[in-house]
Amino acid sequence: MAKEQGRKLVAQNKKARHDYHIEDTYEAGLVLQGTEVKSLRLGRASLVDGFVDIDNHEAWLHGVHIPEYSQGTWTNHSARRKRKLLLNREEIDKIEKRVNEKGLTVVPLQLYFKDGRAKVEIALAKGKKSWDKRHAIAERTAKRETEVAVGRRLKGMRD
Repeated sequence: MAKEQGRKLVAQNKKARHDYHIEDTYEAGLVLQGTEVKSLRLGRASLVDGFVDIDNHEAWLHGVHIPEYSQGTWTNHSARRKRKLLLNREEIDKIEKRVNEKGLTVVPLQLYFKDGRAKVEIALAKGKKSWDKRHAIAERTAKRETEVAVGRRLKGMRD
């Protein structure tokens, strides 16, 4: 069997970029059971309620929903179990220090396969206030309107 190459995106947490200011990102491996890998290969996962907790100098991923594998038997996994993240000791210590000092949180951004191995991109993030969200939406719409106006202008159309 040929070895997988490249990157295959399984799930993305778009809401995290809307709800948080992203400061640093890290790539971590996941400790998974066999049926979890099969379910992920089918492209089934949800990161919406996910978060990372550091307990006893180990990083754990909580709240990520990987549904049970449909052809699984009694060996099937539970959908919302906590999963261990594989990070270097220095990375775990750095993340734990920043979370404790600055009151940041760690959220998953993407779940993907990289060269056949399941990886999760996690981020140190600070929560946005509601006015921050409104400001970001206003900036995005203003930028889009200017792009449309410039495009119309280049095509020779009137506004």
